[in-house]
Amino acid sequence: MNNHSECTLSQRRKRPMDLVLYALIYLCAAFAVLLLAGIIIYVLIRGVSSINWGFLTTVTSVRKGTVGIAGNIVNTILIVLLTMVIATPVGVGAAIYLNEYAKPGKLVSLIEFATETLSGIPSIIFGLFGMMFFGQTLGLGYSLLTGALTLILLVLPLITRNTQEALKTVPNSYRHGAVGLGAGKWYTIRTILLPSSMPGIITGVILAIGRIVGESAALLFTAGSAKTLPKALAALFPKIFQSGGTMTIQLYLSATSEGDFDTAFGIAVVLLVLVFLINLGTKRLAAKFDVTRKK
Repeated sequence: MNNHSECTLSQRRKRPMDLVLYALIYLCAAFAVLLLAGIIIYVLIRGVSSINWGFLTTVTSVRKGTVGIAGNIVNTILIVLLTMVIATPVGVGAAIYLNEYAKPGKLVSLIEFATETLSGIPSIIFGLFGMMFFGQTLGLGYSLLTGALTLILLVLPLITRNTQEALKTVPNSYRHGAVGLGAGKWYTIRTILLPSSMPGIITGVILAIGRIVGESAALLFTAGSAKTLPKALAALFPKIFQSGGTMTIQLYLSATSEGDFDTAFGIAVVLLVLVFLINLGTKRLAAKFDVTRKK
């Protein structure tokens, strides 16, 4: 019986169709890796010569003869901070309510359906809505605040769904054990569920940051394209009510309207490095807060 089983398993391992499928799987994986490597190498070759200290610390000025993206970097940082300060607590709070407090029913199904639908809407539609509602109806005009409020709607579904999935991975035995020890609902969430699901929550938050950094269509209609640099730290707060173009918007304008491909590829290199650091930070933070791995 054992010999027959071993022969059967051996024959299965040597089936030609399995070898063909394995070859196709590895071929697809190699193609994906080579495609990524090709894009990175091409962008680096075209743009690395544009990167220098002046490019990162100055603003483009015809009078001074400088080419730089310092204003765009500051605008990107401000947009990220404004968006995440509001979107993170709202998204995490909504996920906690849906997963821990709300009773399954039509309301929860409706909220989840709305969240999934929002995550599938093209970003340019968010941009049009943000321009009409935040920009014109509320009178904020083209400003970083208008762009941030629009991006909140864009990344909120991403944070909510990732937090929900992270909370669902926490075993129910944790909840039952906390209730058996007399812990309250909020105390259980704050001290047990959130720490246990923190890697997933952090992953969702950092993916949202990556989405904001790479967004251009929605911001083109809401934040504008100004690339001025504040002269002092005290001018940072008033700047959120002014027009400001992020790095992706400047990349788009440089490649299309201005025809300056050297600057466009230089910005692309900066964005690639930034995305790489975001992904690296995601893995490091997720590993740091992974309670199960520490145990």
